[in-house]
Amino acid sequence: MLPNTGKLAGCTLFITGASRGIGKAIALKAAKDGANIVIAAKTAEPHPTLPGTIYTAAAEIEAAGGKALPCIVNVREEQQIINAVEKAVKTFGGIDILVNNASAISLTGTLETETKKVNLMMDVNVRGTYLTSKTCLPHLRKSRNPHILNLSPPMNMNPMWFKNHCAYTISKYGMSMCVLGMAEEFRGEVAVNALWPKTAIHTAAMDMLGGAGIEKQCRKTDILADAAYCILTKPKTFTGNFVIDEVLLREEGVKDFDVYAIAPGKTDLQDEK
Repeated sequence: MLPNTGKLAGCTLFITGASRGIGKAIALKAAKDGANIVIAAKTAEPHPTLPGTIYTAAAEIEAAGGKALPCIVNVREEQQIINAVEKAVKTFGGIDILVNNASAISLTGTLETETKKVNLMMDVNVRGTYLTSKTCLPHLRKSRNPHILNLSPPMNMNPMWFKNHCAYTISKYGMSMCVLGMAEEFRGEVAVNALWPKTAIHTAAMDMLGGAGIEKQCRKTDILADAAYCILTKPKTFTGNFVIDEVLLREEGVKDFDVYAIAPGKTDLQDEK
């Protein structure tokens, strides 16, 4: 595990989809430094099948040592993004880091993917990431070490990543194209990077997609939290990178990856593009 360095103390992180899973894990890691966390997510009432709400996540963040601001945000709704950003700036005085984590997934072929699912993935993954970045950027530019981090893959044009779930891949690569464009557009002002796991990560979504027992082949969300923390504490000159969690952590000196495994010693499902 990567130790905290205290570098995010007092920083304000705006994290989409932070009520559970990877977003919450990144929030909790930053909270240990005493960071301010804006939980921008949809779930205000308990979900019948998914764990956690923006309020339960806020309680965990406060318990970890951070300050939490739960905001009901569906990234498909621009006004909800704008309202949450304004509330964050009013509450904490600015925004230092944006983590675009909210994502919709349907690993289905072209003929099996309903139009409403296509719209959902494009709206959440591409449009939501773009609009949240656009709304936060004027505030990020005022920060001393601002970062945008998108949870999206390196853009590999091998057809194997498209053939089984074309719409989903297009939508995630849309997030990655935001990294390419914005990193160059705001070079010297705001760092913009992407982070993606080398292996499958155990989340509620993975349980739904993979079925019973799939978690034994997965790693914990902690590995992405550690990798994200490493990126977000680098200077803003570290920009335009497509980072794979394990590769970065090895460079940072982490040697024991069994600590991240749900079932230590098991073979991990490879997810690297």
